[in-house]
Amino acid sequence: MEELEENRFSSKALEDFRLIDNAVDGDDKAFARLMQRYKRPVYHMILKMVRNVDDAEDLTIESFAKAFRSLHRFKKDFTFSTWLFRIATNNTIDFIRKKKLNTLSIENSFTDDDGQSVSIDVEDENLDPQEEAIRIQKAELIQVFVDKLPPKYQKLVRLRYFHELSYEEIAEELDAPLGTVKAQLHRARELMFDMVKNKRDHI
Repeated sequence: MEELEENRFSSKALEDFRLIDNAVDGDDKAFARLMQRYKRPVYHMILKMVRNVDDAEDLTIESFAKAFRSLHRFKKDFTFSTWLFRIATNNTIDFIRKKKLNTLSIENSFTDDDGQSVSIDVEDENLDPQEEAIRIQKAELIQVFVDKLPPKYQKLVRLRYFHELSYEEIAEELDAPLGTVKAQLHRARELMFDMVKNKRDHI
């Protein structure tokens, strides 16, 4: 089996497999290493889809959290990057459809770092029957992070993620300078990224 993998997959993909095995066994450094490898390409792919830096950062957090939470179910039939990008694209498409954004500006497929084609299934504009379940699942996922944030960030994050307010609306709601809101949300997002990559128990 190992020989077959050596023939099928690149050295990077095989290293990913080793990191996944270690992560599933509870090695937080393996989670961090996987995020370090793929955070930037996932973010840039999502940014091309939504054309909004803040949304792209939020969706990147969600994508890694969903992937890491399901890592024990990953099968080595294809590369980790293929699997991760599919999770990220599907999550982003759900967001786009929910927001009814006309921002999807990427081909229906792309090639990952091992030369494998990854399909992006963009369905019609009708809402998926499971959208409410997906929304609830995302809310529950983010709530895990929010509860562990310092209190001064919790209300900001809830307004952003659960009430889905814009930065300007949050500033108005809290009677706070827009720059302060942006800076604090940026810091909260960094803390949530740290939770995803460093603490398996968070997800």
